[in-house]
Amino acid sequence: NSSRAISNLRAYFDKYRQDNYELKIIDVYQLPHLAQSVDIIALPLLIRKFPLPEVRLIGDMSDEKKVVRTLGLQNQEKLNDGADTNI
Repeated sequence: NSSRAISNLRAYFDKYRQDNYELKIIDVYQLPHLAQSVDIIALPLLIRKFPLPEVRLIGDMSDEKKVVRTLGLQNQEKLNDGADTNI
């Protein structure tokens, strides 16, 4: 369900030390014009706007490896881990 997907995404951002993000939730049933304006064709859908290029992930957000790989979060974890060991 959508609340579980949102919870999973926030947990991934916390785990992979992504504190500079904005997560916008759009209910396409309440705001269909917004869904149409960004060409939403399937749900659930996660759109990463930045850094470019834009990336879209459709479907199950509970697959951590898939979400992390698609969003490029694993690279940030390695960079942050390396920085922590130099302190």
